[in-house]
Amino acid sequence: MGLLKSSIGRKFAMALSAFFLMFFLLQHFAINITSIFPDNGATFNKLSHFMGTNGLVQYVMQPILIFGVVFHFVMGFILELKNNSARKVSYAKNNGAANSTWMSRNMIWSGLAILAFVVLHFIDFWFPEINTKFIQGDWSGLHDGEFRYFHELQHKFLSPIRVGAYVVAFVFLAMHLLHGFNSAFQSVGANNKYTKGLKTFSKIYAIGIPVGFIIIALFHHFNH
Repeated sequence: MGLLKSSIGRKFAMALSAFFLMFFLLQHFAINITSIFPDNGATFNKLSHFMGTNGLVQYVMQPILIFGVVFHFVMGFILELKNNSARKVSYAKNNGAANSTWMSRNMIWSGLAILAFVVLHFIDFWFPEINTKFIQGDWSGLHDGEFRYFHELQHKFLSPIRVGAYVVAFVFLAMHLLHGFNSAFQSVGANNKYTKGLKTFSKIYAIGIPVGFIIIALFHHFNH
C-alpha cells in the first residue's frame, strides 16, 4: 500500500486505527458500565446478548475490530523501530528527554502492557464465547434458563490477582491514551483553533474511560 510507504502515511494510518479503537473502547465501556446498574444485570444481559448474536456485529464489525487491533499494534512497533533509528542521530545533537514527555518516549512499553491485557481479556471472555457459539453451537446465551453474561462477568472478577492485573492494565491504558490521543489528532492535521478544546477532551477521555473500567472491575470484585 502506497500510504504506508512514507513516514507521514504510516502516522496517518496509525492515527486512523487509533480513532477506530478509541471509538470501540467507548462503545465497550458504555455496555460494561450497565453491569453496575441496580437491576441485577438485566440491562447488561440484554445488550450483551444483542452484541453476541447480531449478525452484523459478529461477522462484520468483529473481524474489522480484530484487524484494527492487530494493525494498530503492528504499525506501532514499526513506527517505534523507525523512531529509534532516527533518535540515534538526533540524541547525539540534543537532549531527547528534554524535548519529549516520558509518555511519548515509552509508548512501546505501555503498548506492550495493553497488548498483554488484550490477550488476557481474550482468554477471559472472547475465546469462551467463540467456543460456546461456534464450536458448541449454542447461541441462546442461556445457562440454567437465564442469561449467562452477567454471571460470567462477576465470576471473572472474583480473583484479586485478575482484578489487580486489570487495574494495572488500565493505568497503562490511561498513560498510553494521554499521549496517543493528542498525537493522533496532530497526525491528521487537527492543529487549529480547536486544539485547546481537543486537548481538554482527550485528557477527559484518556483518564475517564480507564478509571471507569477500573471502577467496574472493583465493583464486581467487592460486590459478588
